[in-house]
Amino acid sequence: MIATKIISKFNKDISLLIAVVFLTFPLLSFNSYADIELKFGIYTSDKPTTMVKMFRPILNVIEASLSEKLSTPTRITLQVASDYKKGIENLVNGRVDFSRMGPASYILSQQKNEGIRLIAMESKNGKKHFWGIVCVNESSPINTIDQITGRSFAFGNKRSTIGRYLSQALLREHGITSNKLSRFDYLSRHDRVATAVGANQFDAGALKESTFNKMKNQGVPIREIARFKNVTKPWIASSSMDNVTFKALQETLLEMKDTEALKTINKSGFLPSTKNDYAIIWESMANNSDFFIASE
Repeated sequence: MIATKIISKFNKDISLLIAVVFLTFPLLSFNSYADIELKFGIYTSDKPTTMVKMFRPILNVIEASLSEKLSTPTRITLQVASDYKKGIENLVNGRVDFSRMGPASYILSQQKNEGIRLIAMESKNGKKHFWGIVCVNESSPINTIDQITGRSFAFGNKRSTIGRYLSQALLREHGITSNKLSRFDYLSRHDRVATAVGANQFDAGALKESTFNKMKNQGVPIREIARFKNVTKPWIASSSMDNVTFKALQETLLEMKDTEALKTINKSGFLPSTKNDYAIIWESMANNSDFFIASE
């Protein structure tokens, strides 16, 4: 009997406590405690393992900052697309929340979905550009762009800014169109271009400066004969990202000071960005058909 009274009193006390909690915090939602999960998308301009090694450190810093700014634990998962096309589709269709792309891929994505938004662009020592390289084998007699006439050329991905659009624009400026090459092909990734040229499978090729330096340091026998300016890569939000998260993410990137994390992507920080920053890329893509002339 005594035990029954004690249990009854305990149940009443618990009920009272629960009632007090809900009356005191009527606006509190269990969703307030739900973690925010974001998907970050990239594509394989280099080996997938290289891409993960590059981006996980900076994503860890972004996670910490967003958790503080949004007052909610935030987790970012890394999604590596197997090629440029899938990377573009993932952003356009909202399968990832934000992405880091080459300028050409950003333009192609924006053409497919006008709702995507520029978050920021990478800074290279405070500048908005970096370099693409035209390389040849170390033992090649080729020393200038003009000497590529009649030779073979290795491009990167068909949707690559450096690997296609800007390098083909450079060749076109020197009077070299597709019919003036003995042959050409797209090798999908910058590191594959370096390897192919180093193995004398192609007379020349185009790749980004960082990959050129890395492959050369690894012993691939390649040599620079020309360089051309490219705009640094944009970070882009999907059309479905809410404004609060977008603003917090933008502030996080523009405030980024972690030199160790930034070093892994070979950049010094981030800068504000607009479509106008990529005007030169729009132009090279719009005129790209001028490079393709059938062999006579």
